[in-house]
Amino acid sequence: MKKTLLLSVAALLTAGLLSYTFKKTEPKPLTNDCYVACFNAEARTLIQADADQPGFAALHPYPIRFTLENPLGSTISYKSPDGINAQGYFIKAKKKSNKWLFVIQEWWGLNDNIKKEAEKYYTELGDINVLALDMYDGKVASLPDSAMAYMRNASATRLENIVKASIAYAGADAKIYTVGWCFGGGWSLQATILAGKQAAGCVMYYGRPETNLERLKTINCDVIGFFGNKDQGIKPEVVDAFEQNMKAAGKNISVNKYDAGHGFANPSNPAFNKEATEDAHTKAIAFLKAH
Repeated sequence: MKKTLLLSVAALLTAGLLSYTFKKTEPKPLTNDCYVACFNAEARTLIQADADQPGFAALHPYPIRFTLENPLGSTISYKSPDGINAQGYFIKAKKKSNKWLFVIQEWWGLNDNIKKEAEKYYTELGDINVLALDMYDGKVASLPDSAMAYMRNASATRLENIVKASIAYAGADAKIYTVGWCFGGGWSLQATILAGKQAAGCVMYYGRPETNLERLKTINCDVIGFFGNKDQGIKPEVVDAFEQNMKAAGKNISVNKYDAGHGFANPSNPAFNKEATEDAHTKAIAFLKAH
């Protein structure tokens, strides 16, 4: 009995030592600045990686519930290069028009708030086709944890294919304008790059900028951006670097900064800043009309 007990104790000690030896240290999440400075990664990948950053979800409090009534548009589906149909909320111009505005969601998904924004641009701009891209293939989050999971699992390749599918749906003669917020702000710029010579104007709200000068040099239109000086996601120094890179690439950009935090232009966000939002929207509409 004593021998059996000693063997059992020895086995437990051996297992403990092996467990300690092979135990992996959990890596600490990278900071926002390190994502930019430590890696020469594409902005498209960095946008997705934002979802893994500590504190990123805290920049997006639980949204105030909003339901769109009497919608002007409808959900459509169209072919994508990867064989999986893309979809979006589409409002067709009253008169035939080759002008298209792509509206790109925040990290929550294509919810009723984004559809409302699409309708607002449609009403104010006049004869223009408005397509709000569904970047999560039908998934919409109402909780930060869900939004983080959707954003983390949305591959850059699939997102790019959704944008390409939307450009193809608009047609080869379409003049393409883009607007987006947060996750969508970054993809508003990426969609502009993908649109090539069809790009006619880009509006981005507190989205992650492109850092690759060679990609910035391919932009074929002016860009206007709206950012918050209190934003802990897209910090002022990131915005300053973006502005300098755009100028180095020989591109026109108008940067507007407000004494506000991340998500300041979302009326369903508790961090909503009415004064900053109204000023930014007025400037965005003027920019789009001028182009």
